Amino acid sequence: MHHFTPVFPSVPVTFSGQSLISHAGVSVLTGFMDALGFGRLCEDRLGQFVPASAKHRPGRLVGSLAAMLAAGGEHASDLDILRSSPGVFGQLPSNATVSRFFERTVVNPELFSYGFETLTRELRTRAWNAAGNRNPVLVAAAADPLIIDLDATLVTSHSDKENVAGTYKGGYGFAPFIASVDYGTGNGSGEILAAVLRPGSAGANSAEDHIRVFHTAAAQLPEEFYDETGALAGEKILVRTDSAGASRKFLWHLHSLGVQFSTSYTLPFGKAHMIEWISDKEYWQPALDQSGNDRTDAWVINATDVIPLTDYPPDTKLFLRTEPLHPGAQPSLLDTDGHRITAFLTNSPRWHGPFLDARHRARGRCENRIKTLKNTGLGKLPFFDFAANQAWANIAALAFNLVSWLQLAALPHGHHAKSWDIKRWRYRLFATAGKIITRARRKQLLLPESAPEKDLLKLLLDNTGRLKQLISPPG
Repeated sequence: MHHFTPVFPSVPVTFSGQSLISHAGVSVLTGFMDALGFGRLCEDRLGQFVPASAKHRPGRLVGSLAAMLAAGGEHASDLDILRSSPGVFGQLPSNATVSRFFERTVVNPELFSYGFETLTRELRTRAWNAAGNRNPVLVAAAADPLIIDLDATLVTSHSDKENVAGTYKGGYGFAPFIASVDYGTGNGSGEILAAVLRPGSAGANSAEDHIRVFHTAAAQLPEEFYDETGALAGEKILVRTDSAGASRKFLWHLHSLGVQFSTSYTLPFGKAHMIEWISDKEYWQPALDQSGNDRTDAWVINATDVIPLTDYPPDTKLFLRTEPLHPGAQPSLLDTDGHRITAFLTNSPRWHGPFLDARHRARGRCENRIKTLKNTGLGKLPFFDFAANQAWANIAALAFNLVSWLQLAALPHGHHAKSWDIKRWRYRLFATAGKIITRARRKQLLLPESAPEKDLLKLLLDNTGRLKQLISPPG
């Protein structure tokens, strides 16, 4: 006789009217939003996009969408998961109410963009101030500037939408331009300053688009990055890009603002032979890894005096890096003795080549931020109208930033959760289940004692409670 042995326990399933909460962990994020004074700020900046007599105010509309996207939702209809738990998340707007809200953003997109940008700037200021000595403002200086990464990406559209076009990869969709802040290794995932939608046919190396996105991003920085006259304190900022940002027009514009830059550079073929003049490793320095340790198989050299630069801003330096070809890499005509040579330009006041090289190579982290931004809403733009999709992209960036600000403001330096990707936050924290009970005429949310991240939940709830007293405006 064969006995069937189940892989998992077989438990009978019944449905109940009890107040069971499937995503109770998201309450950590909504509590953090309340601590930032989110509702009042939204009413002040976006109140004109909701009728005066409407039950659902801008804070509830935008906040619920941001929380839903952070928790893993992809469409406005995914609000029903949070809507099914009014005891924790309140009475949330219907899909029709959300749709009407986005229709109003299409009527006056410039006003909505301005209101949303001022909203997120104030939220950022409050979150950074709440971080104490971890505030990025406090460490920003000419020798250690705030790093802003600029990079374009592609978002596929599976249906016809306003301003969609063919992409250089043969696809069809949009080519958003992203500006993000890098907190540095071990300090969190960084955050999004701007997510500017563009048609799919937009080029990645447009100097005008680089300038526009940079100014959109700079307008998001707290007032400490501006002097008494309102001029940008450019020496506190470093813009980092791939070779698409190496255009002279863009670099001269940054130079005129006093902004530092570090951009990849494609060596002109006519100058590649000059590398042979400095092939002797006697003149090269060992490259550094991201921990600051010497590498034995990579080298860096300042080649400014050997390979001249024409019509670039003053103090622009050219650095070369050489390392063995990675497994599977295709050799090119510019490779020397089996080594791949890459280059970057910088006007940084620092001269130590290995440090500058390690800082520039950390630009790869912006790719992870773009991937996460797509996971929080940018990857699926749901509307036909371009302005509505831009508003959706802004809310997706807000969802990303709320988690980043929570890491920055509510977690101590070195905490393991600072390095978590959004997917890990969702699975380990936001998906924690709970139950609403009434005790002594007061509702309470019960979370399981056996939750794997019980200590993290408690830490975040305690610190968020203190932040609410610290940074929320009185009244």
